[in-house]
Amino acid sequence: MNYIQTEIDGVWIIEPKVFNDARGYFMEAFKEEEFRANIGDVHFVQDNESKSSFGVLRGLHYQKGEYSQAKLVRVIKGKVLDVAVDLRRSSPTFGKYVSVELSEENKRQFFIPRGFAHGFLVLSEEAIFTYKVDNGYAPQAEASIRFNDETIGIDWPVAESQFILSEKDGHAVSFKDAEYFE
Repeated sequence: MNYIQTEIDGVWIIEPKVFNDARGYFMEAFKEEEFRANIGDVHFVQDNESKSSFGVLRGLHYQKGEYSQAKLVRVIKGKVLDVAVDLRRSSPTFGKYVSVELSEENKRQFFIPRGFAHGFLVLSEEAIFTYKVDNGYAPQAEASIRFNDETIGIDWPVAESQFILSEKDGHAVSFKDAEYFE
């Protein structure tokens, strides 16, 4: 696998080696020893999967405090724009974001450490999105930041009028009102 450090410390793009032939393809999606050697010791405890249609925007989500989660995300079917926003107050990139296109074609993965808000926008007719997390879901600690917050300024490649949001995401707080990490 090829590990690519993004412009925000701790956030990585991972490109697997894909072996194609007449039967299809084979790839290693996760190899703990290699992951640990490149990114660090992250103990994933749960895998999640979602299916969404074009225009669905999920995020920007995070869990507060001790319930924070690191995530390793990828797309099995379709294409999304995936975004990580740095909520670590002590970070030189606090409030900045990094985005990457994840698709069934490029098979890229995106590692997002604890201390970040995360979201994605579906760019294909449908997308199946899967991710590993290193901490269980804690509903009492969940939080959301507005996807269109002007302070963050995410450049979404689809018109906002085409977005499909959950009620929770439609009522998320602004970046300035969010809870941060130290």
